[in-house]
Amino acid sequence: MSTAPEPRAPRRDPATALIFDDPLAQQSSDDTDRGWGDRPASGGSDSAADLARFLDEKPPHHI
Repeated sequence: MSTAPEPRAPRRDPATALIFDDPLAQQSSDDTDRGWGDRPASGGSDSAADLARFLDEKPPHHI
């Protein structure tokens, strides 16, 4: 009698492996001011830049 070869386990791609790290241990873009859309600080207070930002971010019901 002949014996059939044992089936081999399929090879797994390491890129598709599951990672069980703690997702809260890594900083997301929402954890930074830039992730919330804040503009980088320019060092000094510029009233023209503040007015431009106010006008850009004004809700539509305040027009």
